[in-house]
Amino acid sequence: MNKPHNKSTRERLKFRQPDKKSLIQGGIIVFIMAVTPFIYYSYESFPDNTQVWETFLFKFTTKFPSLYQYAWFLTGKVIPVILLLIWFFTCKHWWHWIILVPLSMYVFQLFNILKQNFDVDEVEIVYVIPIMMILVPFVYLIRAKLFSQMRADDLKSFEEELLQRRSFWQQIKDLFR
Repeated sequence: MNKPHNKSTRERLKFRQPDKKSLIQGGIIVFIMAVTPFIYYSYESFPDNTQVWETFLFKFTTKFPSLYQYAWFLTGKVIPVILLLIWFFTCKHWWHWIILVPLSMYVFQLFNILKQNFDVDEVEIVYVIPIMMILVPFVYLIRAKLFSQMRADDLKSFEEELLQRRSFWQQIKDLFR
């Protein structure tokens, strides 16, 4: 019996080897994610009973009751922003744009803290609503188009389905089919 020669596995292994650039980028991302707990707990090194922090390099004053609280609020917003940015830029799924909604909320909260506003976490919804009004329908239409292509439906049947009158519970059921 003549048996055909198998292909070398060296070629397949060479194809799967990551290049230096992706290894460096991945290493930086892993390092940032590993350091985030230390960054978060850095607020404990700030003074608890003063609003002014003086060193020989700078003088920092806050309107918060103490620098400790200011640092706690700040790290509580910076860490989610960092992690959501990493998730947004590394996610390969079609829905990754929806990550911008919580990211924008945290960015506006962080902006309010940096402005040293006392009404933290209250104003950003006014700015996030327009972003959500654009992103949520956009992501839903992408999802609908993908599912319609997966089911091999044409666009006319999809439009007819959208125009059908259904009860609230029927609409909820349709979301999970």
